Amino acid sequence: MPSHRRPRLLAPLLLIPLISSCFASGGGATDSGTGDGKGGDGSRLRVALAFPPAENLSPYGADATLLSRLGVTEGLTSLDANGSAAPALAASWRRDGDKTWEFTLRDATFQDGTDVTPAAVAASLAEATGAEPAPAALEGVTLTAEGSGDRVLRITTDEPDPVLPLRLSSPSLAILSKGAYGKGDRVDPVGHATGPFELTKVNGATSASLDRFDDYWGGRAQASGIDARFIADGTARANALRTGELDIAEAVPVAQAASLDEETRRDTATTRTTSLLLNASSGPFKDAGLRAAARTGLDTSVFAKDVYEGYGDPGAGVYGPAVTWAEGKRTEPVGRADAKKPGGETIHLATYDNRPELPEVAQVVKQQLEKAGFKVELTVREYSRLEGDALDGKFDAFVLARNTLLDTGDPVAVLASDYTCDGGYNIAQLCDKGVDRAVADAGKIADTAKRQDAAMAAEARVLGSDAVVPLVHQRIITGVAGSVQGVVLDPYERTLVGTGTRR
Repeated sequence: MPSHRRPRLLAPLLLIPLISSCFASGGGATDSGTGDGKGGDGSRLRVALAFPPAENLSPYGADATLLSRLGVTEGLTSLDANGSAAPALAASWRRDGDKTWEFTLRDATFQDGTDVTPAAVAASLAEATGAEPAPAALEGVTLTAEGSGDRVLRITTDEPDPVLPLRLSSPSLAILSKGAYGKGDRVDPVGHATGPFELTKVNGATSASLDRFDDYWGGRAQASGIDARFIADGTARANALRTGELDIAEAVPVAQAASLDEETRRDTATTRTTSLLLNASSGPFKDAGLRAAARTGLDTSVFAKDVYEGYGDPGAGVYGPAVTWAEGKRTEPVGRADAKKPGGETIHLATYDNRPELPEVAQVVKQQLEKAGFKVELTVREYSRLEGDALDGKFDAFVLARNTLLDTGDPVAVLASDYTCDGGYNIAQLCDKGVDRAVADAGKIADTAKRQDAAMAAEARVLGSDAVVPLVHQRIITGVAGSVQGVVLDPYERTLVGTGTRR
């Protein structure tokens, strides 16, 4: 069985357009408390997020996107609507040889009042590289950073990294001030980040309070703060929006979509794919013929149509329609085994209920696998109670909703993390020399079009292993009250509230 480092980021860099449309902003009238767009004292926003903090809001784990979605943290770069690296704390950058990049920092201030300097950024990146386990964005990468003058940061990698600017856009590589570190192994983002909103109070896994950071380099936010609630129950989130208790509710379940007014629900194509992962290293699915039997026994067309009620597209591959270049480059799976007839093998299938559609997906998978000749035992728990067992290969099959471009934006990165022998998020436990070789070859390519071609060639080998069966490519539904404007509907699910979000 391959060894795996447990990652701390749920979900894992591209230089050309990925998404066909720009991030959309919510429309609607504003009330008398709305900011004037010039730094007024706008109303506080009431926001509900689906996933509670799991690791004390560490930027290196699953909580990284909570911090970025609430406008707390930033990296040197960000991803724009087209999937390209865009300026954030770095105003510009250039490559200096094969292994070194120079980033010119903008004039910015940390929320504790200290300056964002090359030395401070280098120290923050050093903390990230020394984290155990390392953030998913640094999978297979070793880098060192040092200041060069008043505003220039030089980053050198052990091996050439053609997509470093996009890698640095990862929420897990957020830049924090010196005060965030030095308290044991814990990283404390409260008051030490650079975003437009500053965490002031965290009430465990229940709620958090944020105030506007008036010295934000991008201008004062129009909302005066955020009252965030962590509500795992999707029906409860939708109900709170309907009754006026919330301004924004993320990840509204498809079953609740029809209960919201049309102008209140916004659906966005995302880079998230729900797949069935089959344990290729132990148990019944160590046999490639039985993996093929599972794949052929599944009718994937029903998931988008029935379970997701049209808020999704049938599974086509690791990358879905939101990655607009992928369909034209996709090739037939390579190396598929012939399906064997199941002999009543017992399959331990698992999924989690943080995303309310997944238990229903798993029930349909269970029924279809049983019809194909397997016996299936289903386990459903909250995600944090499943992750360790899933990464340790304790399940035969796992239904996972995975944002394929969240960690870095690079299509090669998710393949390396999820499907190679040493991948840090290899729930499928796949260890195939052909896959490893194809992924490694793709990771060396700097030319955008050629890198895409190589990524799709590697995807063909991954799909050919039958260790993953794509079921549906998701659209995410965000509930937005009619009085709210400026919600950021991000295909990468990294951002939700920005400086222009207000009511």
